[in-house]
Amino acid sequence: MTDAAGLAGVLPMLVCPHCCGALTAAESGVVGCRQGHRFDVARQGYLSLLGPRSRTDTGDSADMVAARREFLAAGHYLPIARAVAERVDAGPVVEVGAGPGYYLGHVLDELASRGADPRGVALDSSRYAARRAAAHPQIGSVVADAWSRLPIAEAAAPTVLSIFAPRLAGEFTRILAPGGKLVVVTPHPDHLAEIRGTLGMLTIDQGKPERLASAFDGMLSPAGRTDLRRELRLSRPDLSALVRMGPSARHVDPGALAAGLQTLDDVTPVTLAVTVSVLERR
Repeated sequence: MTDAAGLAGVLPMLVCPHCCGALTAAESGVVGCRQGHRFDVARQGYLSLLGPRSRTDTGDSADMVAARREFLAAGHYLPIARAVAERVDAGPVVEVGAGPGYYLGHVLDELASRGADPRGVALDSSRYAARRAAAHPQIGSVVADAWSRLPIAEAAAPTVLSIFAPRLAGEFTRILAPGGKLVVVTPHPDHLAEIRGTLGMLTIDQGKPERLASAFDGMLSPAGRTDLRRELRLSRPDLSALVRMGPSARHVDPGALAAGLQTLDDVTPVTLAVTVSVLERR
């Protein structure tokens, strides 16, 4: 199909976004279904499986993806990546809203070290993020809309990840295999509290973990919940990348961000506060 080994490895899990039929390699660099729908593999190694009702206007811009890679590469959110990896028992793993594949990559590397199945699917609506995720040799990177039907076969994923990302409860349940786990990371209200007002970031609602359990009531059962709290020490460049990599980037004026950063010390203590929740399909 292509030299993108990660994509070839997860192709049996993927379905056509138009007819939900199985996808197979049709020719070099192309996959398709029996109904004749065809999809080109991009030269960067990712596959676009956007359906007729899919949205891409919520996808991260090139600058957001670059800022995310800069911030994550510095290791500030490594405790989150490790906490997620510790809770994953089996692959293949699907991450919805995967961005550049940072968390999924950590999970797959951990699975490989245990001799488990290290295959993964990174779903994201941003082609800029998909390009980055495709660089990991075990990730099949797919452009897809998290708010639409996911291009994943029924009960195909032993593990699904949702890390600071949107969730459609019915779709997550549909793609999760019997006995499979959904691992979710949600922020506490005081996550990054020291800088949210100064840098114009969006506020965080109370009760996110509780609403998570309620959304999956009758579909998935709670199987564990851990609060993770750390103090980060972030420089002004770190803080700039942190604001620009998330949803606040769409609301913060660059000039206002620069002015806000100048009011802070060279290094600012900032609270990392998240909940890692596990739900199971029993």
